[in-house]
Amino acid sequence: MPTESAMNGGVGTESYAKNSTYQRGIVETAKDIITEGINKNLDIEKLSSTSVNTFRIADFGCSTGPNTFVAMQTIVETAWKKFKTELSDSQVPDFQVFFNDRTSNDFNTLFASLPPERKYYAAGVPGSFHKRQFPKDSLHFAHSSCTLNWLSVMPQEILDNSSPAWNQGKIMYSGEKKEVLNAYALQYAKDLDSFFKARAQELVCGGLMALVVPTVPNPNHDLSSITFPSYDLLGTCLIELAERGRFDAAKVDSFNLPVYYTYPNELKAIIEKNQDFRIERIEVLNIPSKHHTNPDPKAYSLTQRAVFEGLLQEHFGSEFMDELFDLYTEKIEETAVLLNPKETSMVTFVLLKRVFRMT
Repeated sequence: MPTESAMNGGVGTESYAKNSTYQRGIVETAKDIITEGINKNLDIEKLSSTSVNTFRIADFGCSTGPNTFVAMQTIVETAWKKFKTELSDSQVPDFQVFFNDRTSNDFNTLFASLPPERKYYAAGVPGSFHKRQFPKDSLHFAHSSCTLNWLSVMPQEILDNSSPAWNQGKIMYSGEKKEVLNAYALQYAKDLDSFFKARAQELVCGGLMALVVPTVPNPNHDLSSITFPSYDLLGTCLIELAERGRFDAAKVDSFNLPVYYTYPNELKAIIEKNQDFRIERIEVLNIPSKHHTNPDPKAYSLTQRAVFEGLLQEHFGSEFMDELFDLYTEKIEETAVLLNPKETSMVTFVLLKRVFRMT
């Protein structure tokens, strides 16, 4: 099944650009903590000793904007002020930002909406962030927000009807079936290890990496607390469409969302296994809640459509998307799923420094 589809492009009603205000709130919330991290941990003296003529920044999983521009502006302006304060004007470097996402990302929309008064040179770098995308020791700052929950591939055992981890009738893992949960968790750990190994090659020693990672609370001993009611509801809608004869029920059995929500303790343990980075700061962000007093089912449905429609189209066909998300909107309203206390997603911020490792 597909795992490489990008967010909905363009700037239309169903685009990611128009339906990512929740992600925008996360980026806005992270601005102050990123600023603090740069001011405290970016070693200008050490960088200047290596004759930095261009300070290079990469945003991994940039999508189509405008959220990436907010994060990049924060990083560039903070670093520029720090260089300006600690060095002479002639030593302040140029800034270059690389926008990275999947090859199917709508880079045309991204570049058409670049801020005209930006203080950096811009370039696009298509390709998977689970692999190397840049020359060795070429980046000074790496950033990723709301992207590291995506898996590079789906674990094969989840799609194998002879496996204990076969996720029949479901499109997402939960704590109720530990074989499925373990398969997702193992793939996530592999992917994150690949991500860190790639960034360790690309970042200079002393370079920083800010990660804003979608997570869930640390689980207690009862893993059944790990549930995703809104995704389960989307799966229910797919089953109903199969019952209407839109496609075979086997299509649903062979589809799973390639996303995994780690928890802070698990994330910290994975990072600590990689000795190329030191954790400078890790904490759960106090973000604006995605739950409102009167949640808007249509707006929430559009948000999910902007994120997952590409995957769903590739697997089920584009002709069913309007019907699917109309039904999803109806069921969100009927079930009041957005008020479910088990909808417990949160965001964890991590600031890492690339360190020299003896080999």
